[in-house]
Amino acid sequence: MENAVGRPDPAEVVAILEALGMAEGKTMDTMLTMAGDAATRGWWESYDALGERQKVYADLEYGAQTVREYQPVVVPGLLQTRAYTRARSTSWRLPGEPPDASEVQDALDAKAMRQRVLARDEGPRYEVVLDEVAIRRLAAPPNVMRDQLLHLVEAGRTEKVTIRVLPLNARITDYWLPRSPFSQYVYGDGDPLVTAVDTETEDLVYDSPDDVAPYTELYSRLAVAALAPEASVRYLSRAAAELEAVE
Repeated sequence: MENAVGRPDPAEVVAILEALGMAEGKTMDTMLTMAGDAATRGWWESYDALGERQKVYADLEYGAQTVREYQPVVVPGLLQTRAYTRARSTSWRLPGEPPDASEVQDALDAKAMRQRVLARDEGPRYEVVLDEVAIRRLAAPPNVMRDQLLHLVEAGRTEKVTIRVLPLNARITDYWLPRSPFSQYVYGDGDPLVTAVDTETEDLVYDSPDDVAPYTELYSRLAVAALAPEASVRYLSRAAAELEAVE
């Protein structure tokens, strides 16, 4: 363990503490908790189904107190249904290039693993500003899109998830328009705020105050311009109902 290669086995931790005469009380409890957390944290490193870009986000999400995100075109990964993820995984193909079944399955499994962070008792609060385009433009077959919107309705009614819909006619302060999707990660213990910017080919991760500050201000302006959470849930519910008649 001392060379940080591999993750601590709780049984080994107990043996070491016993040898040191420290196998009682809070010391034992604390060390076992830390060992278990280390074994859980970093699961993505050995999870082959997770691509390198998803590993970046899994690493950022774990341990965050709050995750806030802006998405202009698609539903954010942490709130995607399995069917929606499948549709998105098979959409970005060159003409004549068939989808790789194993790659699609890997994407589904990896996204499901990442989504578990929101179900953890100590998991982060999650906030998203979702552009109206991501709701109205069909990014999946109509029935899949409808079910996805209903899933957002359910998620938006939970205590840990806040969804704000940004209407097309929203007036953002100083007309500051975002150019890309981005997410921010708030940690405790004085750790810096981290921002990840999603581009077509790579993710740019910033933690310096000068780089992060513009995105913090932009997110604040987007949240103010968007519908309130309660109104956003009602909007999503109406949008899902309108898809009932679409084939």
